[in-house]
Amino acid sequence: MSAITSVADLETIYGIPNDASTEKVADRITPQYRILIERSPFAALATSGPEGLDCSPRGDLPGFLHIHDDKTLMLPDRRGNNRIDSLRNVVRDPRVALMLLIPGSINALRINGRAIVSADAELLESFRVQRKLPRTVMVMTVEEIYFQCGRAIIRSDLWNPVKHVDPETLPTPGQILASMTDNRVGGDEYDRVWPERAGQTMW
Repeated sequence: MSAITSVADLETIYGIPNDASTEKVADRITPQYRILIERSPFAALATSGPEGLDCSPRGDLPGFLHIHDDKTLMLPDRRGNNRIDSLRNVVRDPRVALMLLIPGSINALRINGRAIVSADAELLESFRVQRKLPRTVMVMTVEEIYFQCGRAIIRSDLWNPVKHVDPETLPTPGQILASMTDNRVGGDEYDRVWPERAGQTMW
Protein backbone atom coordinates (compact mmCIF):
# COMPACT_ATOMS: atom_id res chain seq x y z
CA MET A 1 0.00 0.00 0.00
CA SER A 2 1.44 3.36 -1.01
CA ALA A 3 1.17 6.37 1.29
CA ILE A 4 0.67 10.03 0.47
CA THR A 5 3.53 11.80 2.20
CA SER A 6 3.25 15.46 1.23
CA VAL A 7 0.67 18.22 1.45
CA ALA A 8 1.32 19.02 -2.20
CA ASP A 9 0.24 15.51 -3.21
CA LEU A 10 -2.90 15.85 -1.11
CA GLU A 11 -3.76 19.17 -2.70
CA THR A 12 -3.30 17.64 -6.14
CA ILE A 13 -6.00 15.11 -5.27
CA TYR A 14 -8.43 17.40 -3.42
CA GLY A 15 -7.88 20.78 -5.04
CA ILE A 16 -8.53 24.11 -3.34
CA PRO A 17 -11.37 24.54 -0.81
CA ASN A 18 -14.21 26.82 -1.91
CA ASP A 19 -15.14 30.09 -0.23
CA ALA A 20 -17.83 28.46 1.94
CA SER A 21 -15.16 26.21 3.48
CA THR A 22 -12.92 29.10 4.50
CA GLU A 23 -15.14 32.14 5.03
CA LYS A 24 -17.03 30.38 7.83
CA VAL A 25 -13.92 30.38 10.04
CA ALA A 26 -13.79 32.99 12.83
CA ASP A 27 -11.18 33.72 15.47
CA ARG A 28 -13.81 34.46 18.11
CA ILE A 29 -17.33 33.43 19.11
CA THR A 30 -19.71 35.23 16.76
CA PRO A 31 -23.38 35.82 17.70
CA GLN A 32 -24.47 32.91 15.48
CA TYR A 33 -21.85 30.54 16.86
CA ARG A 34 -22.88 31.60 20.40
CA ILE A 35 -26.37 30.22 19.72
CA LEU A 36 -24.96 26.86 18.63
CA ILE A 37 -22.75 26.63 21.73
CA GLU A 38 -25.65 27.48 24.03
CA ARG A 39 -27.89 24.82 22.48
CA SER A 40 -25.36 21.97 22.52
CA PRO A 41 -25.53 19.30 25.25
CA PHE A 42 -22.54 17.31 23.99
CA ALA A 43 -18.93 17.87 22.98
CA ALA A 44 -15.97 15.70 22.08
CA LEU A 45 -12.77 17.09 23.62
CA ALA A 46 -9.48 16.36 21.85
CA THR A 47 -6.14 16.88 23.60
CA SER A 48 -2.49 16.02 23.07
CA GLY A 49 0.19 14.94 25.51
CA PRO A 50 3.52 13.13 25.72
CA GLU A 51 1.78 9.75 25.60
CA GLY A 52 -0.19 10.68 22.47
CA LEU A 53 -3.66 11.93 21.57
CA ASP A 54 -6.93 11.60 23.44
CA CYS A 55 -10.57 12.27 22.60
CA SER A 56 -13.06 12.33 25.46
CA PRO A 57 -16.86 12.85 25.56
CA ARG A 58 -18.30 15.74 27.54
CA GLY A 59 -22.03 16.05 28.06
CA ASP A 60 -24.39 18.00 30.28
CA LEU A 61 -27.46 20.21 30.09
CA PRO A 62 -27.45 22.64 27.14
CA GLY A 63 -25.37 25.64 28.08
CA PHE A 64 -22.88 23.57 30.08
CA LEU A 65 -20.14 25.31 28.13
CA HIS A 66 -20.06 28.79 29.65
CA ILE A 67 -19.19 31.67 27.34
CA HIS A 68 -17.14 34.13 29.41
CA ASP A 69 -16.52 36.45 26.46
CA ASP A 70 -16.15 36.12 22.70
CA LYS A 71 -12.67 34.59 23.09
CA THR A 72 -13.17 32.44 26.19
CA LEU A 73 -15.07 29.21 26.85
CA MET A 74 -15.28 27.42 30.20
CA LEU A 75 -15.88 23.67 30.50
CA PRO A 76 -16.50 22.05 33.91
CA ASP A 77 -15.04 18.63 34.65
CA ARG A 78 -17.96 16.71 36.14
CA ARG A 79 -17.71 13.45 38.05
CA GLY A 80 -16.35 10.48 36.13
CA ASN A 81 -13.83 7.69 36.38
CA ASN A 82 -10.95 9.90 37.61
CA ARG A 83 -8.64 8.89 34.74
CA ILE A 84 -8.25 12.63 33.94
CA ASP A 85 -6.57 11.78 30.62
CA SER A 86 -7.66 15.09 29.06
CA LEU A 87 -6.63 17.18 32.05
CA ARG A 88 -3.22 15.49 32.28
CA ASN A 89 -2.69 16.44 28.65
CA VAL A 90 -3.84 20.05 29.00
CA VAL A 91 -1.51 20.87 31.89
CA ARG A 92 1.40 19.71 29.72
CA ASP A 93 0.20 20.78 26.25
CA PRO A 94 -2.44 23.55 26.14
CA ARG A 95 -3.67 22.78 22.61
CA VAL A 96 -7.29 21.59 22.62
CA ALA A 97 -10.13 21.04 20.17
CA LEU A 98 -13.87 20.67 20.69
CA MET A 99 -16.55 19.26 18.41
CA LEU A 100 -20.08 20.13 19.51
CA LEU A 101 -23.22 18.29 18.44
CA ILE A 102 -26.86 19.40 18.75
CA PRO A 103 -29.46 16.60 18.60
CA GLY A 104 -31.51 17.01 15.44
CA SER A 105 -29.04 19.35 13.71
CA ILE A 106 -27.05 18.10 10.74
CA ASN A 107 -24.21 20.54 11.47
CA ALA A 108 -21.39 20.18 13.99
CA LEU A 109 -19.40 23.03 15.50
CA ARG A 110 -15.61 22.83 15.69
CA ILE A 111 -13.52 24.95 18.05
CA ASN A 112 -9.72 25.00 18.31
CA GLY A 113 -7.61 26.84 20.84
CA ARG A 114 -5.54 26.63 23.99
CA ALA A 115 -6.61 25.95 27.54
CA ILE A 116 -5.63 25.96 31.18
CA VAL A 117 -7.09 23.95 34.07
CA SER A 118 -8.31 25.94 37.07
CA ALA A 119 -9.54 25.00 40.55
CA ASP A 120 -10.38 28.59 41.49
CA ALA A 121 -13.10 28.45 44.16
CA GLU A 122 -15.23 31.25 42.70
CA LEU A 123 -15.04 29.73 39.24
CA LEU A 124 -16.06 26.28 40.52
CA GLU A 125 -19.00 27.83 42.36
CA SER A 126 -20.34 29.30 39.10
CA PHE A 127 -20.78 25.75 37.82
CA ARG A 128 -22.71 24.37 40.81
CA VAL A 129 -25.45 21.87 39.83
CA GLN A 130 -27.65 20.12 42.41
CA ARG A 131 -25.34 21.37 45.18
CA LYS A 132 -22.37 19.71 43.45
CA LEU A 133 -19.27 21.49 42.20
CA PRO A 134 -16.89 20.31 39.50
CA ARG A 135 -13.38 19.63 40.74
CA THR A 136 -11.81 21.75 38.01
CA VAL A 137 -12.78 23.92 35.07
CA MET A 138 -11.01 24.03 31.72
CA VAL A 139 -10.70 27.62 30.52
CA MET A 140 -10.24 27.70 26.74
CA THR A 141 -9.05 30.61 24.61
CA VAL A 142 -10.75 30.33 21.22
CA GLU A 143 -8.40 30.64 18.27
CA GLU A 144 -10.60 29.16 15.54
CA ILE A 145 -14.31 28.33 15.35
CA TYR A 146 -16.43 27.14 12.45
CA PHE A 147 -19.35 24.90 11.56
CA GLN A 148 -18.80 21.53 9.88
CA CYS A 149 -21.14 20.81 6.98
CA GLY A 150 -23.74 18.09 7.53
CA ARG A 151 -22.59 15.37 5.14
CA ALA A 152 -21.17 13.05 7.82
CA ILE A 153 -24.27 13.31 10.01
CA ILE A 154 -26.55 12.86 7.01
CA ARG A 155 -24.61 9.84 5.75
CA SER A 156 -24.60 8.26 9.19
CA ASP A 157 -28.33 9.01 9.71
CA LEU A 158 -27.23 9.78 13.25
CA TRP A 159 -30.45 11.24 14.63
CA ASN A 160 -32.87 8.75 13.05
CA PRO A 161 -34.44 6.78 15.95
CA VAL A 162 -35.32 3.97 13.54
CA LYS A 163 -31.58 3.38 13.14
CA HIS A 164 -30.83 3.24 16.87
CA VAL A 165 -28.98 0.07 17.80
CA ASP A 166 -30.68 -2.27 20.27
CA PRO A 167 -28.46 -2.19 23.41
CA GLU A 168 -29.25 -5.87 23.96
CA THR A 169 -27.18 -6.68 20.86
CA LEU A 170 -24.04 -5.00 22.26
CA PRO A 171 -21.56 -6.17 24.89
CA THR A 172 -22.14 -4.40 28.20
CA PRO A 173 -19.42 -2.65 30.23
CA GLY A 174 -19.68 -5.41 32.82
CA GLN A 175 -19.17 -8.10 30.18
CA ILE A 176 -16.20 -6.25 28.69
CA LEU A 177 -14.56 -5.84 32.08
CA ALA A 178 -15.19 -9.46 33.04
CA SER A 179 -13.71 -10.77 29.80
CA MET A 180 -10.57 -8.64 30.24
CA THR A 181 -9.97 -9.51 33.91
CA ASP A 182 -10.93 -13.20 34.06
CA ASN A 183 -14.12 -12.13 35.92
CA ARG A 184 -12.14 -10.29 38.61
CA VAL A 185 -13.84 -6.97 37.70
CA GLY A 186 -17.22 -6.29 36.17
CA GLY A 187 -19.81 -8.93 35.40
CA ASP A 188 -23.59 -8.93 35.79
CA GLU A 189 -23.49 -7.23 39.18
CA TYR A 190 -21.54 -4.30 37.75
CA ASP A 191 -24.18 -3.79 35.05
CA ARG A 192 -27.02 -4.20 37.53
CA VAL A 193 -25.88 -1.53 40.00
CA TRP A 194 -24.31 0.94 37.56
CA PRO A 195 -27.48 2.88 36.58
CA GLU A 196 -28.33 3.66 40.20
CA ARG A 197 -24.72 4.51 41.05
CA ALA A 198 -24.44 6.79 38.03
CA GLY A 199 -27.71 8.50 38.90
CA GLN A 200 -26.43 9.28 42.39
CA THR A 201 -23.10 10.62 41.13
CA MET A 202 -24.13 12.40 37.93
CA TRP A 203 -22.74 15.76 39.08
